[in-house]
Amino acid sequence: MTINSEFNIAGLYAYDRRSTLRWVFSHVWRYKGLTGLGMVLTVGSIAGYSLSPVLIGLAAQELQQPGGGRLLWYALATLAVLMGDGVCNLFAYYCFENVAKRFQADARHELYAALLGKSQTFHSRQRTGDIMARATDDTGLLSEMLVPGASLIYETVLSILIPFLFIGLTNWRLLLVPLLFLVAYVFAVRGYTRQLLPVAARQREQFGHMNAALEETVSGIELVKASSREDFERNKFRGNARAIRDSFVEQGAIEARYLPLLLFGATIALTFLHSLWLYQNGQATLAEIIGVMGLVNVLRFPTYISIFTFSLVQAGLASSARILKIIDEETELDENSGGHTAPVRGELVFENVSFGFADRPLLHGVSLRAAAGQTIAIVGQTGSGKSSLAQLVNRTYDASAGRVLVDGVDVRDWSLAALRSQIGKIEQDIFLFSRTIAENIAFGKPQAARAEIEEAARAAQAHDFICGQKDGYDTVVGERGVTLSGGQRQRIALARAFLSNPRILILDDATSAIDSATEDDIQRALRRVQHGRTTILITHRLAQIRWADTIVVLDKGRVVAAGAHAELLRSSVHYRRIFSRFDAALPPAEPALAAA
Repeated sequence: MTINSEFNIAGLYAYDRRSTLRWVFSHVWRYKGLTGLGMVLTVGSIAGYSLSPVLIGLAAQELQQPGGGRLLWYALATLAVLMGDGVCNLFAYYCFENVAKRFQADARHELYAALLGKSQTFHSRQRTGDIMARATDDTGLLSEMLVPGASLIYETVLSILIPFLFIGLTNWRLLLVPLLFLVAYVFAVRGYTRQLLPVAARQREQFGHMNAALEETVSGIELVKASSREDFERNKFRGNARAIRDSFVEQGAIEARYLPLLLFGATIALTFLHSLWLYQNGQATLAEIIGVMGLVNVLRFPTYISIFTFSLVQAGLASSARILKIIDEETELDENSGGHTAPVRGELVFENVSFGFADRPLLHGVSLRAAAGQTIAIVGQTGSGKSSLAQLVNRTYDASAGRVLVDGVDVRDWSLAALRSQIGKIEQDIFLFSRTIAENIAFGKPQAARAEIEEAARAAQAHDFICGQKDGYDTVVGERGVTLSGGQRQRIALARAFLSNPRILILDDATSAIDSATEDDIQRALRRVQHGRTTILITHRLAQIRWADTIVVLDKGRVVAAGAHAELLRSSVHYRRIFSRFDAALPPAEPALAAA
């Protein structure tokens, strides 16, 4: 089963995703050797444990014989089968536990690979905390679903069938009450699991919701404190925690009404009465009665343990469904691995491009052209669609209508990996990983030598402040780079872009957090690095805009003007409005424009 995905990770095992049960089974079937061995060993374990009451019954019968006869033989045989039970049980659980942990790791890897392959649109719709809950807590429950969950259910089935076989072989008449118990047990467990499944599914959803709210609060803790909203957030979290608590209380109420334990008690008593009646009528011996009562007592463990095993399996299935829902969700983009691949020259064309979301159109019929090596500045008021326009170039999103061409080829016809590897993008909101500064700079070119990293940092005016850090380039920055200032993060991002040497460079307000003195040095570096590559520049800084070959003015998602800086100052009201703070330095508007 193939899924439309931005990037498919090579070498992944092909799991069956047609249903939740098929997906779980395909994971387990991957380790069918260990699973099969564990199942065979469990049969040996239960058979040995069930055989011991039969041997004890025979030994009791032997006590009635003069001299005891074969008592020693029965004692040694009982010892042997019980030791065999222990050894088989030990290795069976080793096999099952091995499979369970492998399943958990494989499912987590599959989910992570799927998340990497999803589009930006998909990730924009998700709550990070809920995704983290699926990747950690839900995948953890997969292991518990197998061990002790499914393994004990399998043991439960054997602990019913094998004693029934021995009871039938001992005295078939004594099967009557156990068979009635089995029928009642099946109906009781069926009703129990039907009540439990929706509760288990609700628990997982509520946990994901609580985790998402927690992640949002922790990520926005600065705003929470600045707004004095600690009490509100605490009460909100308490409400989410109570919802989970209530669902577990509901589960406890269902488990408290678990009938099989009551049925088992009645089965013991009725089997004993039936045995005595058969004994009085000469249809059962003392050895048979002792053996059968021991075999019926074997049923106590599977009857009791079913309370927990079915809860674990239901929770695991609910978690499996949540994980599979994320894996199966298709994205709007495809990696197009067989698409066009070539070195990018940098010619960029927008042909009547429109873009937006279902409830929010952003761009309308945009057309523009940039020759290879040119710098295009995109300006406009906030919300005019500048960043959306840039996001269409590397296919963060696809145009709703029209075409975006790179070197004359529609970006949708390019191999996504080939296209994006030759496009560099720096945004105002810089993301840094919790790694060393050197690793962050070399993120797009991990094989880069230290000398190359330092050269890129010098070009971005970052070398001096990096050397001033405790461990220099080996300094580990905090999560999202919180240990650095905004200007420092932007300079590291610039160094990262310089190092990857893209043929198309997108700068989306990339120097907004940098002081004027540093910006002058970076501007010179940018002009050097822009040479020979196509650059899309989104900024309101006049010092950067006036160097552009073409300036495009956007207003409400439409191109309203395009040209050089001096030309637009004379001819475009929109351009003059954007830079109204420079009114004193601007020439008077033309009469027609002034009237407008």
